Parts: sequence; C-alpha cells; structure tokens
Amino acid sequence: MLQLSHIKKSYTTQLLFDDVTITLSKGERLGFVGRNGSGKSTLFRLITGEEEPDSGEIIMPNNYRIGSLKQHIAFTKETVLEECCQALPTDETHEQYKAEKILAGLGFSEADLSRSPEVLSGGFQVRLLLAKVLLTNPDLLLLDEPTNYLDIVSIRWLKNFLKSFPGELIIITHDRGFMDEVTTHTMGLSRNKILKIKGTTEKYYEQLALDDELYEKQQKKQEQAVKKMQHYIIKYRATARRSGQARSREKKLSKMKEMFSLEQDDTLSFLFNYKECPAKVLQEIQNYTFTYPGLDKTLINDFSLFVSKKDRIGIIGKNGAGKSTLLNLMAGELHPKKGTQYIHPEAQIALFGQMNINRLHENNTIEDEIMFANNELTFGQAKSICGLMMFERDLSTKKISVLSGGERSRVLLGKILAKPVNLLLLDEPTNHLDHESIEGLLDGLENFNGGVAMVTHSEMILRRFATRLIIFQGDEIINFEGTYDDFLRRIGWDDEEMREGSRKQTEKLSKKELRQQRAYNLTEKNQALKPLKTRVKSLENKIHKMEKDLHNTTEKLVELATTDNVEEQVALSKRLKDDEKAIDKLYGELVQATRDYEEAKEKFS
Repeated sequence: MLQLSHIKKSYTTQLLFDDVTITLSKGERLGFVGRNGSGKSTLFRLITGEEEPDSGEIIMPNNYRIGSLKQHIAFTKETVLEECCQALPTDETHEQYKAEKILAGLGFSEADLSRSPEVLSGGFQVRLLLAKVLLTNPDLLLLDEPTNYLDIVSIRWLKNFLKSFPGELIIITHDRGFMDEVTTHTMGLSRNKILKIKGTTEKYYEQLALDDELYEKQQKKQEQAVKKMQHYIIKYRATARRSGQARSREKKLSKMKEMFSLEQDDTLSFLFNYKECPAKVLQEIQNYTFTYPGLDKTLINDFSLFVSKKDRIGIIGKNGAGKSTLLNLMAGELHPKKGTQYIHPEAQIALFGQMNINRLHENNTIEDEIMFANNELTFGQAKSICGLMMFERDLSTKKISVLSGGERSRVLLGKILAKPVNLLLLDEPTNHLDHESIEGLLDGLENFNGGVAMVTHSEMILRRFATRLIIFQGDEIINFEGTYDDFLRRIGWDDEEMREGSRKQTEKLSKKELRQQRAYNLTEKNQALKPLKTRVKSLENKIHKMEKDLHNTTEKLVELATTDNVEEQVALSKRLKDDEKAIDKLYGELVQATRDYEEAKEKFS
C-alpha cells in the first residue's frame, strides 16, 4: 500500500499540489489524468524519491519496490542483453539467465540479444526498458506515457501485458481508451487537488463536473448569505437592541472561509474553416509506387485510393511501414516513382506532420505564422485563432524559437484552422495533446464537412473517428471498407494470437493462402467497383464543365441586357434553359450512379 499524506509542492510562484492525500491499495491500477504541465510527472518523481515535497510525507511498506518507466529512451550498453542485465541487483549480476527469461517473455528472439538497442524499433525499445524494470520485481509500476514510441500492434501487446501484471500500477497516458482498458481507478489533478474515483476516465470527468456544479451552487449560496449578514451588520451595529446580534454576525463573518469562483482550464477549440467544393471525389491516386533513394524496400507499391468528401480514413500499421510517406504523397510533399494523381480543381489540402512543424520560422511570432497561413485574415481574426490554440493576449507574440514541441504543434494546428480547406491530412496530431484537447480535436473533425485522412495509433480515436481504413500489414497495403472493429473481426493483426473463431479458420488456411484469398477478394471488388466509380467521376466532370459554361452564358446574357441585340439575347436565353435541363438530367443520372456504386461497395463490405 502506498500513501501520500498532505503533500504540497511548488516551483517558485507555481503551486502544483496543495494538501494532497491519496491512498493506493493492494492490486489497484490508477489512470492519472490532468492538463499538460499540471504536475503529473512531478508527482511520479516525488513517489520515486527523485524530488522531495515541500511538506507532507509519502508512506509505503518496508521493501516496497517501485519500477518506473520514463518518457525518454536512452541506452548505454552495446547489446540488448548487456543493457538489460544492468538492472540485476548487485548480488545477482552473474545470473543473466533471469534477464534472458524476461526478454524472451517480451518477444525478443535469441538473435535480438546480441543486437544494439539503438537499432530496435520503438516498440521493442520500450519492451527493453520494461524488461529492465521487471528484473527488479516491482510491487508498483509507474508508467509515464508508455505508448509514445509504440505502434498500434505494440500498444495492443502492452495493454494485454499490463492486464496480467500482478502488482499495483499508476499510468499517465494521453490515450484514454488504452488507460480505461488497463486500470481499475482514475485519479485526476485539477486546481492543485487530486480526485480519485473507481472506474473509467469518463466517470472521473462526470464526477469532476458534478463536484464543480455543487461547489458553484455553494459559492452562490455563500455570496447571498454574506450580503445578507453585511446588510444586517451595517443596519443594526449602532442600535442598542440588536448591536449584540450584529457583532455576533460580524464575528461569524470573519471566521467564514471565502469560496472563490472556480478558474476554468483553457481547452483547445477546433473550428476548421471549410472551403465549399461541388465534387464528391476530392482526390484519386492510381498505381502509386514509391521508395526512398538508397532503400532496398519499396514502401508503396502499385497502390490506388480515392478520397471523397466526408470520408474519415484511418491509416494504421507498424512504425516504419510507410504511413507518413503515404500521407506526404497525398499532400504533394513527395512524388511517386510511378503512378498518377487526380485532384479536383476546387480541392484545398492541409497537412499536419512533423515535416511541417520543422518549417515554422524560428524568428517569427505565433501570430506572424497564423497571418502568413492566410493573407485574407484580419489581425483580429489571427489573434482569435491564437486564442483558440491557447496563445491568448501577449502569448501570441512569443517567438517560435522559444516554443516547446507541443506548443509548435498547436501553432501548426492554428495555421490549418486559418486556411479554408476541404481535405485534412493529419499525421498523429494528438501526440502532444492532453485528454481534453483530444476531445476538442475530435469534436472539430466531426463538425468538419470535408474529407479527413489520419495516421494514428490510438484505438479509441479509430473507433470514434474512422469509417474506412488503410492498413499497412506485412508486405500489403489494404484498402478496407469498414470500421476498426470490423477489421479486427474480419482480418486482425498478423502478429497477434487470433481469437478462437479465427483460430479455426487458420487451421484450414495457411497465412499464404489467407493472403491469396484476401488478394483475390480485393481484385474481384476492384473489378466490380471500377466501372461504377468511373461512371460517377465522368458524370461529375460533365456537370462541372456544364456548370462552368452555364456561368459564362449567364454573364454574357447580363452584358447583352444593356444592348439592343434582342436576337442574341433570345438565343442565349434558350441555350441557358437547355443547359439547365441537361444539368438537371445529369444530376439525376449521378444520383443513380452514386447509389449503384454505394450499393455495390456495401455488398463487398
């Protein structure tokens, strides 16, 4: 059992904790939430003894061992086994079999043990750090953003591992879905206090809202009582008959603890600026092939995709598979070795990615960057966007050079908000956001009328956001029509042990046969859908051309209205009427063609 009793901690003028008392009972697993910078990582350092509280004490049983997995990854030894053996107790330094056993349990092969830790994937680097922690046989695991360097497959592995961990756990992570699946309780840091409840993050935030509502009611009630007492004191202090009662109220008032109005935390607000576009298909790429110079592996091979208005596409797979590369190809930041691309003339694309963050100008202020994103913005509009990104008032005049990685991400998001767009390409946009800000981003995407394609490792975001998937798995890139849960049910990740129902299928078909079957199904689907899609695209192009001609005819008719050329006016009016009928007919054909395409697509789903 771990107990924090009346803990107070501050840095210069910033108060982090004030009279915090919390108990972690045997077998409890706590999800620890709170705004960025509120003090979550500091509390971890207090528990591990790396820092001391200003007052209060931390109580734990004798020989209670704490294992801590930090955010930052650093290695000092040449091989995986040597790195792991550093964690062995002094009297067990020659018992490296213990390290080998744990590494094997975490998925390391015998060949991996002699490799350099630096060449491991992010997922296996975190597993190596976890192996070092487990060698100490901890009673309590402290995990600070353990999913930061992990791909979606590694995150699913870690989730299952933590579910079976026998000790206590406190975890900080921006992934609420991950947190809720591995924890029994949630505690949160808000206004320098800690609230702990049994249940998920959703229950925690509901309780926090109820507590705030109750406090505000009590505060208003106190205000009314204070005003009433002050009025009584002023009115009767000098009277003989009621002066005693007035003094009694005055004494009571002086002892009353004032209830101040609650300060509300800033939250990112995402109001994406939508640019109207008449087309249904915004972008289409055909047979894209791409590899980086000097790299033997072809990351993207003969891949095709179309993106429609209102599409919500999740791009998923292991780290290094090519997800960000695909997003940069779609944005035009990279160019394919082979293949063609169609982008509708009215399509306007915005890309969020690490490459773009690095392009922010160091000497510009935040408001400069927002203004440069859209020359039509007024200064007031730019300041308003800065405020939405939590750079209010003078904060918007800070230079890019002094901003943290998370702050730079918010600047880039602000630049995207400043531009009228209809296609958003987002590469892990939630990495530096806290829970509340992630909710704000998802709310903004739900209200956005354009298309969105997002690279993410969060299963919670995928379940809430994605209706289509692009899946990088093995040597394949799969266009999947359906939700993330549909994918897990129908295909699943190759690296995971399949569920019982899927296991029977595996007994009948080998992995090679499954891939062949999948490829056959995709080929059959493409053959059926391609002519229907071509028909829809052809009709959209005809309508777009005829509407443009209609606009030109209308302008000519307006010009002729001031002349005496009646004959040409009549001819143009007739052409205008005929064109409008033709466009109406094409729209009817487009509706039917779109319905045929959607019905065929649903059949294959």
